Amino acid sequence: MIRPWELAIALRYVRSRNKSRFVSFISVTSMAGIGVGVAVLIIVLSVMNGFEYEVRDRILKVVAHASISGFDGRLPDWEGLARLAAEDPEVESAAPYIAAQGMLVGPREVRGVEVRGIEPAAELATSAIGELLTAGQLTDLAPGDYAIVLGSGLADALGVVPGDRVILMIAEGTVTPAGVVPRMRRFTVSGLFHAGMYEYDQGLALVHLRDAATLWRKGDDVTGLRLSMREVLTAPVTVRELARRHGGGVYVTDWTRQHANFFRSIQITRTMIFLILLLVVAVAAFNIVSTLVMVVRDKRGEVAILRTLGTSPAAVLAIFVLQGALIGLIGTGLGALAGVAAAANIDVIVALIERLLGFRFLAPDVYFISDFPSRILWSDVLRVSGIALLLALLSTLYPAWRAARMAPAQVLRYE
Repeated sequence: MIRPWELAIALRYVRSRNKSRFVSFISVTSMAGIGVGVAVLIIVLSVMNGFEYEVRDRILKVVAHASISGFDGRLPDWEGLARLAAEDPEVESAAPYIAAQGMLVGPREVRGVEVRGIEPAAELATSAIGELLTAGQLTDLAPGDYAIVLGSGLADALGVVPGDRVILMIAEGTVTPAGVVPRMRRFTVSGLFHAGMYEYDQGLALVHLRDAATLWRKGDDVTGLRLSMREVLTAPVTVRELARRHGGGVYVTDWTRQHANFFRSIQITRTMIFLILLLVVAVAAFNIVSTLVMVVRDKRGEVAILRTLGTSPAAVLAIFVLQGALIGLIGTGLGALAGVAAAANIDVIVALIERLLGFRFLAPDVYFISDFPSRILWSDVLRVSGIALLLALLSTLYPAWRAARMAPAQVLRYE
């Protein structure tokens, strides 16, 4: 049990005194090392959380939270499945779609694209693609008008703007007297969108569902249903349960599977950076060992006197453990406060550094995210602080044990 006088002695040893300023300097250095390590670790983890959240948010504005499709690319009874989805409290909305591949011919070049046939009203309720439009409206896609909405990068590559026409060719052929020729149709560019993701801005085109069904001869069938969930993290479980209630015979996927490699790479990178920076905290924490060893040597006379007055070895052990714990606690606390404050204002700090250096860390013309996003997770703050404190406490055990085993008679003989 820790008593007040043991804590008072530990506090006295932490404070600077005239004859032991060097030892106090080592203590301050250990505190600073732990604080800097904890702060850097919190800042880096917050920035990586921000990047992951920002990228996920941009992806989910274009892709569905989950989707159900037929094995052969056709889902005949999609209206019944849509009604079943509407009854599920976890499903916010559902939208039918037709997905196919084609070639777009523009004035400048020919590009392979993913063509997605959509119902504009249902798509606006299911995804945030409407927020990404830079020209035109999604409701401009009317059946029979053969209008098309292109990604901004794709439109630039083709050399077209809204109002221009492009030719869409598909692999399904039409038999003519001259032989089998690719089926094609002229579309009018009615709008542009910018998702900030290369694969969508450069390779996605949106048309009306009925126009896609006519071109690919789907009839009343669709490729599948795109689902929007009230909670994105429940998408894998909800879509599988919905498919089971439908009776099976369908293919289900969700956003975690569509971009599994991407998010897995982020998690691996985050884990590796965490472990590497944790070594910095560990090195700073183990500096407490040298600090306490020097304190024990400097205070051996006082320790011997305490022992002759009846202080138990356990009490001596508690004094030096408390001293190391105070160093770790102060360093961790200051580091956590500095890390949270810096992470919360990382955009201001980076902007100031960029102005001073005249250099952009994330150039808007190169990266789709031009600012440093930050997202503080208190679980990360608590985990980093807890590990730092644990390392600091472990560092106190050996010096404190040496102090507790000190023989007072031997020390006082030479004092």
